[in-house]
Amino acid sequence: DFTARPARWMEWLDTYGGTVTAGPNFAYALAARALRRKDASYDLRRLRIALNGAEPIDADSVRAFVDAAAPHGMRPGAVFNAFGMAEVAIAGTFPEPLAGLQTDRVDNRVLESENYAAPVPEGAEHAKEYALLGTAIPGLELRVVDPSDDRVLADREVGELQIRGTSVTPGYYKNPEATSALFRDGWLATGDLAYLLDGQLVICGRIKDVIIVGGRNIFPEDIERAAATIDGVRAGNVIAFGVEGRGGHESMVVVAETNAEGDLDRVRNEVHAAAKRVTGLPPQEIVLVAPGALPKTSSGKLQRSLCRQRFQADELARAGA
Repeated sequence: DFTARPARWMEWLDTYGGTVTAGPNFAYALAARALRRKDASYDLRRLRIALNGAEPIDADSVRAFVDAAAPHGMRPGAVFNAFGMAEVAIAGTFPEPLAGLQTDRVDNRVLESENYAAPVPEGAEHAKEYALLGTAIPGLELRVVDPSDDRVLADREVGELQIRGTSVTPGYYKNPEATSALFRDGWLATGDLAYLLDGQLVICGRIKDVIIVGGRNIFPEDIERAAATIDGVRAGNVIAFGVEGRGGHESMVVVAETNAEGDLDRVRNEVHAAAKRVTGLPPQEIVLVAPGALPKTSSGKLQRSLCRQRFQADELARAGA
């Protein structure tokens, strides 16, 4: 119901006096558009927690939602960026209620080459901004380790996030092999690249999704967000991934949904330029597909691995084909 008409979410909050709500980042981007409509009028004064989780959080999307919701009475501090996963009974880290958006700006070049989140001031060249996701909920402990040897890393050193505590699953149902692979010396290995900052968690991406090119860790979310700004590309409907290229090295592929049927070459060229601008590297291929062609979960999250499989099997429904 929400994805069919995003304004319904705001209508429900208004009608029922909602104080707490939750959704993934893409949902807040869609909600911001609904709130900016000229005929939109909602009462969001009661809202105190608008939890954003389940997928990478884009600070610009959060700000856009805050700006769009302000005329409707929502407190800016209501945005609540958090981390969770099914294996810890959903809740992993929470910020302080009403603290609002908090971010960390780092040097993207250092991050990609040295796995270190070096802080930089606002407006600095090559800056990358991450949302802070709060601290571990009661009963949980966090640590970040080197994925190769489980050596515990210091603040701002990027590695794999591991969790242990009272709400961590004992394992996967009737799947001992998957359960064994999930744990390292009693710690749940999340598969997320992350770093800690004064106890607060920052997620950089999924280890399996990172595109390694020339010794650099390229995060697909950067490419996806840049491509989504192109006129003719459906925002929130872009997937970037790596494939094996010449000499066994990884290359980048970008798949984007488009509604610009008669202008595909222009869209393709602009997506190519956007990807090169944020990474400094040219993608191997830009694939434009029809609206609704990208694989998603039942909750609307993009499925990057399945998209890669369909690309490699030449099963994507290409636009204009």
